[in-house]
Amino acid sequence: MEVERRSVKKGEEEEEDMNKNVMVNHMAQMGFRVLGFVLSLVAAIVVGLNKQSKVVPLTVSLNLPPLDYTLIANWHYLSALVYLLSTNVIACSYSFLSFAFLLKNKNKDNIVALLVIVLDTVMVALLFSSSGAAAAVGVIAYHGNSHVQWNKVCDVYGRFCKQMAASTVLSLAGAVVFMLLVVLASVGLQKRPK
Repeated sequence: MEVERRSVKKGEEEEEDMNKNVMVNHMAQMGFRVLGFVLSLVAAIVVGLNKQSKVVPLTVSLNLPPLDYTLIANWHYLSALVYLLSTNVIACSYSFLSFAFLLKNKNKDNIVALLVIVLDTVMVALLFSSSGAAAAVGVIAYHGNSHVQWNKVCDVYGRFCKQMAASTVLSLAGAVVFMLLVVLASVGLQKRPK
């Protein structure tokens, strides 16, 4: 009789520990979702507001005074930055919707949890690919490419390049957060009671 009580008590303690682990995992996921939302939102805002005008003197002839020409750099002139903005808006929206959905459903269903893992993985792929594209354009803008006669532009558009770099880093941080969400959700699926 005493042995049965101990085994029942031990089973109840194990179940209680399992429920605590699931709750901690759920709370960590919610925190990472908020962080992913904030990072992707700020990255999208930084890209969307990225514009710089510069007045450059243009010499037409040595006998004439230089003409002032206004050059404008805008985020939508570069397809990599359009892609970066788009993926960050998608990730931000998804993060908000998944947070609301998981808050409502408490992630009890394995199929729903698996769908969230798949969509989190898609966000990781989108954010890493757009950050890579923006970083590649940023490196060319910073260093130029002498083989194809592309000049440096960051010496002219310094603020534009700094904002582009900041948004790329924020987007990479968002991708890492979504990658951690995939890991947490996978661990949570493994530890979930059957």
